[in-house]
Amino acid sequence: MSGADVRLAGIDGARVGDWLAANVPGLVGPVELTLVAGGRSNLTYRVTDAAGVAYALRRPPTGGVLSTAHDMGREWLFLSAMARTDVPVSQPLAYCADPEVTGAEFYVMAFVDGLVLSDPDAGLALASAARAAAGRNLIDVLVRLHALDPVEVGLGEIVRSTGFVERQLRRWHRQVHQSGAGDLALLDEVHDLLATRVPAQTSGIVHGDYRPGNIAFGPDGSVRAVFDWELATSGDPLADLGYLVSTWAHPGEPLGAVGVSPSTAPGFPSREDLVAWYADSSGRDVSALPYFVAFNRWRTACILAGVNARYQAGVMGDDGYAAEARGRAEHSERLVAQARDTLRADSLD
Repeated sequence: MSGADVRLAGIDGARVGDWLAANVPGLVGPVELTLVAGGRSNLTYRVTDAAGVAYALRRPPTGGVLSTAHDMGREWLFLSAMARTDVPVSQPLAYCADPEVTGAEFYVMAFVDGLVLSDPDAGLALASAARAAAGRNLIDVLVRLHALDPVEVGLGEIVRSTGFVERQLRRWHRQVHQSGAGDLALLDEVHDLLATRVPAQTSGIVHGDYRPGNIAFGPDGSVRAVFDWELATSGDPLADLGYLVSTWAHPGEPLGAVGVSPSTAPGFPSREDLVAWYADSSGRDVSALPYFVAFNRWRTACILAGVNARYQAGVMGDDGYAAEARGRAEHSERLVAQARDTLRADSLD
């Protein structure tokens, strides 16, 4: 598909191609663009220039965008800050603040080749000898992220040292109610349980969507780049660990018990191993982790409800996700029920 092809959702091929040629150092026009499957919120495209060099472009959905959501400038800010640290990310290249180019702001970064461990098949594709290393490296990078001082890396303008969980509860509760999603009674019930059980909090940089499906791994299990900084913020780092644990499946667990995970392949570490490594490497108290597991299951259910509503409205492009809507809705319901059970049991089950 050429850069002039206007059928690609969210992309004015001619204008984007011209802008890229003028603003991305070294890029050789014309370009070809394809929608990258797997993006469920902001849209991600692979850009290939005339010299065969690949780049990645991200922009918001083509419609159904809620207040405070899909802030490309904020995502660019975090990506640029991380590029100056030892947290591996794709190199940020150019930011377009002019919505006239293709209907929204967008940014371009280097394309990082690697294995994205988004599902059980991807887990099996990683050599068995590298799976334990991938789990350990996943934690090592998370610990490095959480050791950063937001002010020192240039994120002082977004730092808010208190009230992270309370802000998150307000944000996602409001957004799921604005999304056009269906029955929200159970989501509301769990929201109220979470609001009455908020633990003492610490502060740092939170990625917000830290999982193997947002990371490019090398064949040896090394982490090449952490992607998708859309939900990054300042807050309690246990939110990231809770999210990772809430999506990490053990071999033999029913499909969909905790989400789509590569870790059902033999050789990946257990949830308990991840938590122990994190606690040992970071020195952090992880006793409040069950709360953050429940919080993240609830938050994920809110996000899924909103994404499903956007797909049903036809504003997310055609990458096959809409056909899975019923299964995704059932998964969302499971997550909320698990969140409720985790809060009641105060355990990681």
